[in-house]
Amino acid sequence: MFSIGIITASDKGSRGEREDLSGKAIAEMLAELGEVKHYVIVPDEREALSQAMINMADNLKIDLILTTGGTGFGPRDVTPEATLDVIDRQAPGIPEVMRAKSLEITSRAMLSRAVAGLRARTLIINLPGSPKGVRECLEAILPALEHGLSIMKGEAGECARP
Repeated sequence: MFSIGIITASDKGSRGEREDLSGKAIAEMLAELGEVKHYVIVPDEREALSQAMINMADNLKIDLILTTGGTGFGPRDVTPEATLDVIDRQAPGIPEVMRAKSLEITSRAMLSRAVAGLRARTLIINLPGSPKGVRECLEAILPALEHGLSIMKGEAGECARP
């Protein structure tokens, strides 16, 4: 089981003006993968997002951080930039698969700027801001996520299949 952190980027959510259905969807879908150890809603601000990721990765030692929201073209959509500020190495295959799967459903998937990467031994993945988008993207990456996390933590070493 892995420790999970959820960060919701939402101005309205951070002010208590909107219920965070996307964060709940993440927690539900990852119940078998691990336990949500920390959950926070922050405004769509680069520094606030970066600090939340750093806290979860460096201080709380969370294995997997999933962000939701702030990955589009809006002027306050800065989650990818905040993520790039804190990761050491990118994991481009993860958002590539999410976009490819989402493109099967909507052409608007190409507008996602989501990124993923590693900060030491924490994997950070940007997800869309809608519960539907969260579910679609998690369905696409869940089959490989447990193995990737095990490799990251040094618990598995082989990617080759027999």
